Formats: sequence, C-alpha cells, structure tokens
Amino acid sequence: MLDLRGLRLVHPNGQRALDGVSLHVKRGERLAVIGPSGAGKTTLLRIAGTSLRPNTGDVQVLGEAPWGLAARQLRTLRARIGTIHQAAPIPPRLRVVSAVLAGRLGRWGTWRALASLAHPADAAGAHAALARLDLGDRLFDRCDRLSGGQLQRVGIARVLYQAPDLILADEPVSALDPTSADAALRALVAQCEGTGVTLVASLHALDLALRWFDRIVGMREGRIEFDLPREQVTQAMLQQLYAGDPLLPIQPPVDADSALDGEARAPVLMCR
Repeated sequence: MLDLRGLRLVHPNGQRALDGVSLHVKRGERLAVIGPSGAGKTTLLRIAGTSLRPNTGDVQVLGEAPWGLAARQLRTLRARIGTIHQAAPIPPRLRVVSAVLAGRLGRWGTWRALASLAHPADAAGAHAALARLDLGDRLFDRCDRLSGGQLQRVGIARVLYQAPDLILADEPVSALDPTSADAALRALVAQCEGTGVTLVASLHALDLALRWFDRIVGMREGRIEFDLPREQVTQAMLQQLYAGDPLLPIQPPVDADSALDGEARAPVLMCR
C-alpha cells in the first residue's frame, strides 16, 4: 500500500520536517503515527497522500510512483485515497449530504457531480455513513449549523462513503469528546476489517492509538524512533519519545477486536 524510502523534506524557511524517513505499510494494516508536535507526522501523511513532494526519497503509493504519473493518472490515484483532516475543509453553506457525497467526486463525471449539488445522487448512502457516526439526523442541515466536532465527523463520514483503498487520517478525532472519538475510530476500523483497506492515522491520544491500532510508529524531530507492534511499545519508549511530557499510566492495552464486539475497557496511556 505504501513504500516510502529515504524521505527528506526541508521547508522554504529552513525547517527540517523529515530526515531520512522510511516506512513500508502492507495492505490491510492499521498503523498509528505518534509523537510530539512538530515531529513530522502531518508532513509524512501529506506525502503519502500525494499532496506534498519530498526533496529527496522514493514514494510508492498503491503500487504507483505518483510523481511520474500524468495529471489524469494522478487524479485516478488520488480518488483511491481517503484523507481525513484535523479541520475538515468543508464550505460552510454546503449541505451535509453534499459534503458526504463529495467523497466520490473523483469517480464521478463533471455533470453528475454538479447535478448532485441540487439533487443528491445517493442520499441513502450518505445517510448510512452519517448514521455510523450518530449524525443521521443532520443529513440536510447546512454545515455552518454544526459544531466543530460534528464537522469533523462529517469529514470522517465522507471518507467512509468514499470507500477508498487507503485512508490517511491526520488527528481525525482531535475535536471530539472521548465517547465520540472512540466511536469514530471504531467506525474507521470497522471499515477496514476484512476489506483490505489500509488505515494510517496520526494521533496525540496515546490511549486511542494503543487501543485501535495494531502497529505504532513513534516520530520525533523528523525521524522514526520506533516502529513496533503495539504489544511491544513500552512506557519507557513513550516517555523517551515525548521527552519529559507527563504520561498518565492507566491499564494494559486492549484488543480492538474486543472493542468492536462491545467489550469497552479503560485506555492505556494518555499524553497530556
């Protein structure tokens, strides 16, 4: 799904964002990228999503080298990638149903996309995606009538409706309360279960990372500090990664499969 090798990126202001990062992600994996602010997590996801090109390094996404593709081929590749932003880029006057249906604009022709703004092409499909996030009753509301947390859930619903091969989520639950955050990640994980869809997310909430993701990548100062199955991630590693930030120990990791079956348990670690 992803093969990133030797990525280096320096911003025009001279700030180093990535310094020799390599990452291989297989089909169907659930991977959480954690680390302090400025570690390079968002930059890594933007490169994986083909919206940012590194200064050096090799990028393979869904079996393609994106920077060697023609414009039309690159659009086709991007239609197979679902991106969840920390702040969903949704026009405020847009109706919720249209915001969700926008997930498939990359697969629709121009006329169908324009017609769907007036007469939603698949309101039932949009409703089903929203209902998974407890927003089914807001289908025809305008987006400027929603809270920040509700907008973030609309952004997640859009990707669920898109049904991509690869989901890249940058702090997808940062605006949500703990219950809604857990439910949102439950929906994303369920989307991947048994389908081969790959999920890569950056998270600050360590309890959610260790609860829902099988593989944890720790980043700091543009480098990967560790890349391990969640069972092998220790509190000492996390303390070193966050370099003195207070960590609140809670309980041992839970299996997300149990959580999907409704066996909710306490989280693992929380970075404050």
